[in-house]
Amino acid sequence: MDAIVTPARRGPATVEGDVTAHDPATPLWQQVYTGLRSSIETGRYSPESRLPSESELCRKYGVSRPVVRRAIAELRNEGLVATIKGSGAFVTDGRLEDDFVGTRSGFFDEMTSKGRQLRTHVLAQGAGKATAKEAQRLELRPGDPVVRLERLRYVNDVPTLLVWTTLPGALVPGLEEIPLENASLYATLRERYGLLPYSAERWLEAIKISPGDAWKMSIEPDTPVLGIESVVRAPSRVPIEYYYALQRTDVSRVHLTINGGS
Repeated sequence: MDAIVTPARRGPATVEGDVTAHDPATPLWQQVYTGLRSSIETGRYSPESRLPSESELCRKYGVSRPVVRRAIAELRNEGLVATIKGSGAFVTDGRLEDDFVGTRSGFFDEMTSKGRQLRTHVLAQGAGKATAKEAQRLELRPGDPVVRLERLRYVNDVPTLLVWTTLPGALVPGLEEIPLENASLYATLRERYGLLPYSAERWLEAIKISPGDAWKMSIEPDTPVLGIESVVRAPSRVPIEYYYALQRTDVSRVHLTINGGS
């Protein structure tokens, strides 16, 4: 069963599925988090099952509600549990839920707003001439100047999204020289160029990843991925970004919210 920890405990504590003794200095919330995560990973709490209530967890671990809430918040940030108001916390299938596909928010802004650790590695960055496809999506002429980026996005140190981005060169002069490692592209567009992403049109497709792209993402070629094509526009309706991304669906899934209307 899960370990019981109390504020007065000074001896080592162990958790189910973990034979390593804990450092007595480990914060209480982290001990509760470790115990719950171990129970989820070993199957004691199966997907879609409800975790014990906050009061039950407080009694089990001998801690306060804020400690339990911090532990559950960490599990929620990792996509291991989902909380439903009035019903409690439920174990998910372990995949992070991504909302950026259904919003105008950028990947960076959406991930950081959820408290996830995001890291961006720039694989390529430079100026070029628009291809026929890029020109069509960005409403340019083939051969017009563009800036291209290829980036690998990590969520909680897991390579999750491989994305190729093209922007009209006339709107972002010098962008090819701006360091974008671990930076928000949308923040750069707003602050440096006054470009505000306002609306987006996106297309989703299930695809088979190429061996080369699988190698970049450190996954096997048979790993399921989702292809995401997007055109983002400014309030003036002028296209300011075109991208194509590959998203792993073994560690994340797309979440869309459909609002009611007439």
